[in-house]
Amino acid sequence: MLSSSVPSVLIGTYTEQKESTSEGVYVYQLDLSTGELRYQTVIKDMPNVSFMAVHPTSRLIYVVNETEEFNGKPGGGVSVLARDTAGNFSVIHKQISGGISPCYISIEQSGRFALVANYESGSVTMLPIGTDGKLLPPSDVMQHSGSSVHPERQTGPHTHCILPDPANRFAIAADLGLDRLFVYRMDLENGKLQPHAEVTVEARSGPRHLIFNSTGQYAYLLNELNSTLSVYQYDSQIGVLTLLQTVPTLPDDFSGESFCGDLCLSPDGEYLYTSNRGHNSIVCFRVDSNNGHLAYQSHIASGGQYARILALDPSGRFMIAVHQKSHNVVVFKIDPETGNLSHTGHETGLFMPVHVLFPEA
Repeated sequence: MLSSSVPSVLIGTYTEQKESTSEGVYVYQLDLSTGELRYQTVIKDMPNVSFMAVHPTSRLIYVVNETEEFNGKPGGGVSVLARDTAGNFSVIHKQISGGISPCYISIEQSGRFALVANYESGSVTMLPIGTDGKLLPPSDVMQHSGSSVHPERQTGPHTHCILPDPANRFAIAADLGLDRLFVYRMDLENGKLQPHAEVTVEARSGPRHLIFNSTGQYAYLLNELNSTLSVYQYDSQIGVLTLLQTVPTLPDDFSGESFCGDLCLSPDGEYLYTSNRGHNSIVCFRVDSNNGHLAYQSHIASGGQYARILALDPSGRFMIAVHQKSHNVVVFKIDPETGNLSHTGHETGLFMPVHVLFPEA
């Protein structure tokens, strides 16, 4: 097995873009003493891997293939990666996602179902996971409908994430195209998503990604189109989100075009990080443990163009940002006292990296 002091890093890429040189999911090792990334191999036959998730018990890795056609069938796909005792990865199964261009996947805590957001078709799906880790066809597909105010990005539904809450009762989906959050009750006996509630966010916000803090008391929503971050109090008993605060992710003096990319919490929950694509920065907020509120801490240049996804290594010492437009992967060091980021000087070139995952985390 690979040493825990040298964790593996998986980087998903867009393989079907014009002039693409990427071949699938790239495997690196991160040196925790320096922050250097060391290339290991590439897992091929993995088109447009834009998001990945680790199974809570089997440690299999489930990835979405953001395509309009998958294995000869219309729509996108989900692939399953296994890792042997020597640390080698292989593809063990593929399944349709139940919609077009899936961009997000999560696994509910019992490990029996995967949840997928299909961006282009504006739907969310539930896929049963067999005892062997392979996926069955979708057991449920929920199609969103409607529009919002942006003349190009919000003419129809575009679900950008779906994840179970920490209590594993409800799943929350963020729909960028509708400026709405959809709360579904998860029926884990029958593999169904039962509509429970809807939350309307500010028009033209474009909700993108949602995460919970470790206690499940607070949820943090990143809004792509208006570059804001919203804090919600969450009641897991009844599946209710109550808005507490909204803060900008951009400096007051910035007037250019920018869109939020991703957000993540430090392992201790004291700091929250978001990426700005256009301003090309990563912003750090302090988290108030008493009320979940955010206070601005610092900005740093992301080291490339369009930092789409951020990931913290399992030790919480380093952050990796993947840049979709400048084709590079940048490693930052995290100050444990302040949460601030600094450049390590280590990066690697890679065509259209769009997701990064630490499979040991």
